[in-house]
Amino acid sequence: MLKQTIRKGFTLVEILIVVVILGILAAIVVPQFTNATQDAQAGNIKAQLDTLNNQLELFRARETTHAYPTAADYAAASTSNPAYTTWGTLIDRGYVKAPPVNPVNGSSTVIFSAAGDAAAGWYFDAATNTLKASYFDGDKITPGTP
Repeated sequence: MLKQTIRKGFTLVEILIVVVILGILAAIVVPQFTNATQDAQAGNIKAQLDTLNNQLELFRARETTHAYPTAADYAAASTSNPAYTTWGTLIDRGYVKAPPVNPVNGSSTVIFSAAGDAAAGWYFDAATNTLKASYFDGDKITPGTP
């Protein structure tokens, strides 16, 4: 009599089919997570800009000069918290608690020229008297375009 051996496990073909199906699912799902991350960063920047621009208007209304913060105000170190080497005037007078960091490039530096400095996190647009974010066009993150 011949003994029949019972095999347990999966065949190579079955394993390959499962791997192909998982690859297809990954190709569909991963780009959606990438877009969600950029959307979250864009929402974060929008919220920061709204708050910061409101604080700049408050600064202008409360200060005796009735002017927006100058480059020196942004560049000054905080006297109340020496760990903050930028945004000192606004921190010391209570308009912001800490230098805001642009989530795209991690910088809190403010420049007063047109956008284009990759090291700057923010730039002040004198034409509209608003603070804007580097790498952000108002709706979405623009990698490679400060």
